[in-house]
Amino acid sequence: MSDNRSVILASSLHLFAARGYDAVGVQEIADASGVKKPTLYHYFGSKKGILETLMKEQFTPFLDDLRKVSAYSGDLPLSLRKITEHYFSFVGHQPVLYKMHLALWFANPENEAAQIVSPLIREQHQLLEDLFLQAAGTHGNMQGRHGVYAATFLGIINSYIMMSFRVGKELNGETVANVVQQFSYGIYS
Repeated sequence: MSDNRSVILASSLHLFAARGYDAVGVQEIADASGVKKPTLYHYFGSKKGILETLMKEQFTPFLDDLRKVSAYSGDLPLSLRKITEHYFSFVGHQPVLYKMHLALWFANPENEAAQIVSPLIREQHQLLEDLFLQAAGTHGNMQGRHGVYAATFLGIINSYIMMSFRVGKELNGETVANVVQQFSYGIYS
């Protein structure tokens, strides 16, 4: 007998990533999981409950580790490298989850899925903003720009991740160096 809960989560993730959260119905998830709707409701209560569980169980560990790697150590290029490596590593292990997460960055803020994912996006941005705020002490040109730098750095990272999804761009050490160099050129020039 399979673990229904895990099967429901895996099926939901693949459906949400492939077609979008709003386009997927509870019956479709139940059918793809090989369970009846009452089983799905038993474990998660609703489709929203499934997405909340996916993000809590599978994405929150990424954020926990991001808190660690984004702590400023006095060496900004090293911090940027560690953060980029962390994103790329997570995408390597959880590509479907990150693809779904990335798609929800631009969802209507009133959308149910966006309301679940938006706090996670804000937290990523805030962690990077804090890093740049701390780095401003030794990099005076960052004063007052930490929010823009956080958004720009996340944008560059996510652009490379999208290239990996769409055109097979490898997320390796060379790509990490390219991200850091491209971003650093903009902030140091």
